[in-house]
Parts: sequence; C-alpha cells; structure tokens
Amino acid sequence: MKKYISVISIPVTDQQRSKEFYEKVGFKLLIEAPMGNGETWVQLELENTQTSIALVTWFKQMPPGSVCGWVIETDDIQREIDALKAQGIEASPIDQTPWGKFAWVKDPDGNSFNFREE
Repeated sequence: MKKYISVISIPVTDQQRSKEFYEKVGFKLLIEAPMGNGETWVQLELENTQTSIALVTWFKQMPPGSVCGWVIETDDIQREIDALKAQGIEASPIDQTPWGKFAWVKDPDGNSFNFREE
C-alpha cells in the first residue's frame, strides 16, 4: 500500500547554501552525512509533514535549477510570503485563481516551488 511521497530530490550546486535557504523556508534538517563516495546526503523535512527533500549534486540528468512546480500548502499565504521577504527571500506576487492563491519562490539555483492557500 502506498502512503505518501517520502523524498523529493532537488538538484543544487552548493548543498550548504541551499540547506540554509530551505531552513529559512521552514524545513528542518533530518540527515547530513557522508555517503562514502565523496558526496554528502543532505535531507530536510517540512515541519509537520512526512515529506522531505534531498539536496542532490550527483544526478547528471537533473541539473541545478531544473525542478519546478511542487507545492507547499499553507493556511495563510500572505503571512508565509511576508516572513520569507523579511528574511531576504524573493517571492512572486500572490496570484488569486479559482483553485487557490499561489506565490512562486525560487531557491538559489533557480529550482522553483509554490506556496498555496486554498
């Protein structure tokens, strides 16, 4: 039985810089450990969820900046965007659609995701 998506790989150039960015967004570090091949496994979890991201540097078919379109649900998108901007993180203006309010955010490599309020 399938339960949920556990890990989403996010391709980055600098794991430490990206880790700091995603921590500002609200992710918490789960694992940071050497993999034994010169690479480091960096995994962060979005608080109060079972979904995490891995900051990867080793997938040639996934260049940094190539992931987009994933969505973080929120109860108050304006609060989220204001908090990000207070930390120096840019976000798009909030877009009202028939299926919810959305705002785009890009990480330091250009990977993008949305905050969404229903």
